[in-house]
Amino acid sequence: MRRRAEGTWVRIHDIILTPEERAANLPEDTKEVPLEMWTKGFLLEEASIGDMVEIKTITGRTVKGTLVEVNPFYSHDFGKFVPEILEIGLQLKDILWGGDLNE
Repeated sequence: MRRRAEGTWVRIHDIILTPEERAANLPEDTKEVPLEMWTKGFLLEEASIGDMVEIKTITGRTVKGTLVEVNPFYSHDFGKFVPEILEIGLQLKDILWGGDLNE
């Protein structure tokens, strides 16, 4: 497996609490699963996917976990184009700022 250099931007994962360690007053479906953490930061030493590593987050915290991703990115979006939302935006612009008069 390819080793990643110190300073590489990564995402780690860790189990904070197992189901047995979770509070008794949680809803049933919540206390049946572990409390998990995913955190992004910079590797503090060379490592490969699956290794236990330490990272430094943007806020300066040092966190330990299993290396799961290199150069993580957001892959979500807001869905397909909705023509009605475009029309609402144009109407709102007209109501608030007088439409094209204030461009």
